[in-house]
Amino acid sequence: MLAFLDVVCGWDPSLLLVLGTAVLVTLPGYRWARRQKAPLLADRFHLPAASAIDTPLVLGAALFGIGWGIAGYCPGPVIVGLAFGNPELRLFLPAMLLGIALARWQKALQQRRLVAQGQG
Repeated sequence: MLAFLDVVCGWDPSLLLVLGTAVLVTLPGYRWARRQKAPLLADRFHLPAASAIDTPLVLGAALFGIGWGIAGYCPGPVIVGLAFGNPELRLFLPAMLLGIALARWQKALQQRRLVAQGQG
């Protein structure tokens, strides 16, 4: 992963093959699922309502990518890394949890402001 993100020193484009294969495998499943009236184990699909590409989305994606590039982890593999006792997670996990808490706090503040202004 880190060799794919490092475009300056020894970029390894082989991850493009992994990403492309994942898209080819996933696309038919998503197309099939979208044609269904409901999922097998729920009464309806729970899809995001927002579709706009706005500043919070772009900033969040950038922060996620920067953190992934610096640490070499995204949130899913952190859980696996914990099971293996990876020592670098002693720094990454608290930082990730702090980021999640700060994002939720900021969103709650924004919601309170909207309610106070009569817009929420």
